Amino acid sequence: MRKEKAIMIGAGLANMAAAVYLIQEGKRNGDQITFYSIDDHGSNDGSSTSVAVDEYWNKNHPLENQKGYVARGGRMLNYRTYVDLMDLLARIPSATEPGMTAAEDTRDFDAKHRTFDKARLLEGGKGIIDGGHMGFNNEDRILLTKLIAMPDSEEEKLDNVTIADYFKDDPHFFGTNFWYMWETTFAFRTQSSAQELRRYMHQMIYEFTQIEHLVGVNRTRYNQYESIMLPLIDYLKAQGCHIILNRRVTDWKFKETAMQDEITVTGLEMENLETGETEFVTVPDDTAVIFTNGSITDSATLGDYEHPAEENMDYGAASSLWKKASEHFYNLGNPDKFFADRAASEWVSFTLTTKDHTLLNEITRITTQEPGNALNSFISTRPITELGHKDVNMSIVVHHQPHFTTQKPNETVIWGYFLYPRRKGEFVDKQYIKMNGKEMLEELIGQLSKVDPGPVNIREKETEILASVINNIPVYMPYASALFNNRAKSDRPKVIPQHSTNLAFTGEFAEQPYQMIFTEQSAVRSGEIAAYHFAGIPMSRLVETPRYDKDLKTLLKAAQKMFK
Repeated sequence: MRKEKAIMIGAGLANMAAAVYLIQEGKRNGDQITFYSIDDHGSNDGSSTSVAVDEYWNKNHPLENQKGYVARGGRMLNYRTYVDLMDLLARIPSATEPGMTAAEDTRDFDAKHRTFDKARLLEGGKGIIDGGHMGFNNEDRILLTKLIAMPDSEEEKLDNVTIADYFKDDPHFFGTNFWYMWETTFAFRTQSSAQELRRYMHQMIYEFTQIEHLVGVNRTRYNQYESIMLPLIDYLKAQGCHIILNRRVTDWKFKETAMQDEITVTGLEMENLETGETEFVTVPDDTAVIFTNGSITDSATLGDYEHPAEENMDYGAASSLWKKASEHFYNLGNPDKFFADRAASEWVSFTLTTKDHTLLNEITRITTQEPGNALNSFISTRPITELGHKDVNMSIVVHHQPHFTTQKPNETVIWGYFLYPRRKGEFVDKQYIKMNGKEMLEELIGQLSKVDPGPVNIREKETEILASVINNIPVYMPYASALFNNRAKSDRPKVIPQHSTNLAFTGEFAEQPYQMIFTEQSAVRSGEIAAYHFAGIPMSRLVETPRYDKDLKTLLKAAQKMFK
């Protein structure tokens, strides 16, 4: 159903993509598109700490130390799969590189800074692990092959099946190098959805053959706010779009119909977060409502060098609104599957800023790789899982420096995360979720000391490293892995639900054929689908999705890798 105007609930990547496609493909005027959102960066964030502390979730958790930088997370790009993202970035100017599109900016930087991870896995007493040895037995190979061979038409067989369920007769799988790398590259857990693992194995099957070096990973020049979101914001503002921040949409008004299944939004109730007042926006007949119905950074809170991040029990802004819609209509999914089980979805990350490169140089020496070469994960020295396996304690990403445009030449920014925040550190006797920034750094130094080849151990420079700290910001994210939670296909609404006349769902909690989540690709494509639908553009004109799972050469390489 064609619409001339659009209201966007949420100003993350998916909805900004929808706006670009409405303007460029749908020939809509920018001044007919209005965003209502808490903030304007979604999950693709990155900022100075002094800016981040003023955002909605952190106002009730004020920080004493507001120095340094913070990025709640970061996602790796892959040109071969992220075709919709690269199409989008090719349509807008870079925010930092004059004369380049955002896509050209990223390709230019990436061509000059290729990823080759020499130390993907590290283990005490062994140092750098040969991740090219997958560690599979025959049962592992059989079950993975069945997953890869499962056609799209049979995917529902994995409804409500966890990865642990799928491998229940093969616990060996969770002690393989492959699992350690897959778990930490993509943030899967044993209780995550086997259905989603299948999608990843299909869409990222070529990464299977190079996961130990991550050579398929591409990176932006700076953090993803400045390299992806800021170009979009600048472009949309130049086109006349209205981006109204500090608004939390809290309820819907729907058209009443006899059958109660026609989905037509007629109004939106929202809270003005600056004044505390309730506002109401009428939705006219000629207006689409495009809603990002969940956010993995909702309810995130910050700590600092002296204080841990406090746990925020809020269900989440976007998911709360989704829940109200699902209570009106039967075909809009089940948000509780994703937002009511924090044990399945929470993590803690940290962003460390130092005033010199002492720690950076030590990590470079220990890992034998330059900054910018992806991901280092530290395997425990003792079994720590319920299955009695070793597992990864923590992971770090040492970015190419500078990671922020305002970063000083002598400053270093390093990001890391704990996928299981209720576990305890090996060097700091606390749960990760209860550690402050200093304790997280002490845990990192301890992990590095285990794998340090010498001759001078990093422990001997600990005092110097601690003295170099500007800040280390812990971030508690209760829903960071919510999109991987165990589910059925019907638990997420389709981008355009049946019987919807003006409402679309976008982002990582909208169901799309074949697409895997936790990627800028799926976010952009959902926005593209919504824009094409309301602009009356045939879906045949969507960017073509490559199917590497049907490429015999790729499948043969994957089969060979299984035996290494």
